[in-house]
Amino acid sequence: MIRTDALDQLPVRTAVPALERALDDRGVAVLCAPPGTGKTTLVPLVLAGLAGGGPVRRVVVAEPRRIAARAAARRMAWLIGERAGGRVGFTVRGERVVGRDTVVEVVTTGVLLQRLQRDQELAGVDAVIIDECHERHLDADTVAAFLLDVREAIRPDLRLVAASATTDAQGWARLLGDAPVVEAQGVSHPVEVVWAPPAAPVRPPHGMRVDPALLTHVAATVRRALAERDGDVLCFLPGVGEIGRVAGQLAGVAAEVLQVHGRAPAAVQDAVLAGSSGEGRRVVLATSVAESSLTVPGVRVVVDSGLAREPRTDHARGLSALTTVRASQAAGRQRAGRAGREAPGAVYRCWTQAEDGRLARFPSPEIKVADLAAFALQAACWGDPDASALALLDPPPAGAMGAAREVLTAVGAVDAEGRVTERGVRMSRLGLHPRLARALLDGAAEVGGRRAAEVVALLSEEPPREYGDDLAAALRAARRGGDGYAARWRQEVRRLSSFVEGTGEGSGPDDAAVGPVAALAFPERVARARGEGAFLMVSGTGAQLRDGSGLRSAPWLAVAVADRPAHSASARVRLAAVIDEDTARVAAGHLRFAGEEVHWAGGDVVARRVERLGAVELSVRPLKQPAPELVRGALVEGLRREGLGLLRWTRESEQLRERLAFLHRELGEPWPDVSRDALLERTDQWLEPELSRARRRSDLARIDAGQALRRLLPWATGEAVRLDELAPERIEVPSGSRIRVEYGGAQPVLAVKLQELFGLRETPRVAGVPVLVHLLSPAGRPAAVTADLASFWRDGYRAVRAELRGRYPKHPWPEDPTTVEATRFTKARLRREQG
Repeated sequence: MIRTDALDQLPVRTAVPALERALDDRGVAVLCAPPGTGKTTLVPLVLAGLAGGGPVRRVVVAEPRRIAARAAARRMAWLIGERAGGRVGFTVRGERVVGRDTVVEVVTTGVLLQRLQRDQELAGVDAVIIDECHERHLDADTVAAFLLDVREAIRPDLRLVAASATTDAQGWARLLGDAPVVEAQGVSHPVEVVWAPPAAPVRPPHGMRVDPALLTHVAATVRRALAERDGDVLCFLPGVGEIGRVAGQLAGVAAEVLQVHGRAPAAVQDAVLAGSSGEGRRVVLATSVAESSLTVPGVRVVVDSGLAREPRTDHARGLSALTTVRASQAAGRQRAGRAGREAPGAVYRCWTQAEDGRLARFPSPEIKVADLAAFALQAACWGDPDASALALLDPPPAGAMGAAREVLTAVGAVDAEGRVTERGVRMSRLGLHPRLARALLDGAAEVGGRRAAEVVALLSEEPPREYGDDLAAALRAARRGGDGYAARWRQEVRRLSSFVEGTGEGSGPDDAAVGPVAALAFPERVARARGEGAFLMVSGTGAQLRDGSGLRSAPWLAVAVADRPAHSASARVRLAAVIDEDTARVAAGHLRFAGEEVHWAGGDVVARRVERLGAVELSVRPLKQPAPELVRGALVEGLRREGLGLLRWTRESEQLRERLAFLHRELGEPWPDVSRDALLERTDQWLEPELSRARRRSDLARIDAGQALRRLLPWATGEAVRLDELAPERIEVPSGSRIRVEYGGAQPVLAVKLQELFGLRETPRVAGVPVLVHLLSPAGRPAAVTADLASFWRDGYRAVRAELRGRYPKHPWPEDPTTVEATRFTKARLRREQG
């Protein structure tokens, strides 16, 4: 029996007519409705003709999470008086509850991606609703892009609704071709904001780590909320580990403590979503899954830790992991709204009001921060390897796509042009990251299908911390475990085993089977011991085991899970398996190098015959007769790293370089550019044949840089002979002295004693540029600087004469220096020479 009263109370009902008109007119629409309005439950029933009349249509609802998909299906089935599996069903990875009468099917976005790859027409489906699209999960963005392709190319009749829980819907409207935006007003109750920061500063989150002091404060805030408010408490925490620690600190509270996250057993999830039995209060500790996808009945108070988890990828180190971040302002509003769904409520925010204004407005789109290997494989299977033709709100970063294509090429999923291979198509249908798909397919041939499936299932969902960091031990723990993780693991093993049936069961101990599979999944993380629990991955990243780990004596590891703490040069190993060198060679064979290696290291040329896997050297022998071209390359590398000072520079050669730089700056071609970078680019034009004869650093020190620079002079044009005319090394002044010109600054400098310029009315020029004259006292100390000698004689000389004539009375200080003869000598010597 349809529960008409419950359906009539859903606020989104008032927006349904406008939504139906938009779909009739345009076939696409954006539905913007706050949490709790019924957009996830009433709208699919109406579009399917199961509520409110209308023709029966088949509707697919895509949810970002399994827990939300199951909950939405069960809620809709309840509203029409049925159980899930009748006219409303759901499909998530490893679980399908549908029947022959099912017309509304709730699926995860990952399941819908697989379905689209197998059947682009979505035969029999009339409408698709992408729910919670504002969360910007990568699968949801990809599904939307594929569906828009389908509508444009083969199914213009397919109805498409992007459903968002926020009012920031304009981007989606543009993406759907200026689709109509239908807004539903929620019936929200006032929510009081209580700012509840810790009394003492706490360390900011980094990696997966959260300051225990903050978790203690969150637990204390939950206790405070229970004492100050009525109703159930919903507490938001970033992950499963933090939920467990806070639950432990709430032991003894006068309330039932429940935990909601993607790994929680289905029975626990159902109990939370069913609401309180009326016998006491509840504290629900939840991850962000409870922000918008789920309704938790009975909640009047929200305690928000202010933290969330987002994916991050370090492409340079081959590390991908979730990281703890400050939740966005949008997430804060979503969380707070949970307290006002059924009655007035309150939110306790564990940060200051001032901090709130500095938070990001929205969470980072996953396409901007995540590992894109799976996305790139989906795009390649769709026929658009670079995703350039897909309608996406944000284009994938070029660097991340490049790294993704390298992974796909390495595992054989795409060819050299980026086109998907038959193997790649098979991998895409496994519902795994391409690395894990490779490990399953190739590992099955090595260790047997069942055991490969067991290891890959462990790698696809990281085991609980209490399973330890030894992958083989974690496998044994999962086999005998009775917890929720072990149950999900066994279900996934059954699913994966079906893809590799008939490949044998393998033989030998678990430890010998686990390592090869992990190494196939993450060949860049194969690592060799360096001592004291330290390892070096073939990617070049250091890795460190925790103190007390049973893996510290292993010669080689296949690192399955690692993260890099902030400000740390090494990754922290969280899950790994022992392997031997032969396994490492097979898994990371594409990174093997064997041959002559000549480079600049430690200040000189190092020549050796080396075999290595990436950054890990397997064997090294000195190379007595390295190839001359390799030696030359190493010497050029040394010049680049340590500078041209490795050559022999005299005062004359340095001045020659300065003169040439001046002429290039003032006159341009054909005078050569003698900057560091330009000279290093033209070593073959000025350092030969000496460079090709050199074998080591000491040989570079014997190369006369000045003689080499002269090879760059414009001899072919005849301009070279004008070097001394255009940029003379010395200038003859009126006294007869030849004074050196300094070309190292912005303007040529002539430093000369003042008396030696008597009679010179105009400033000397080089290449048409006036020199900057540094006028010196008879003792050689600076007296004045001018680039206009005539102006100095007229205006500045009197002051200098008045200051210095008493100090240097033996030297001439005429009143008009332009009319007397220049001299290098004192007045007495001048008289003797004249007499």
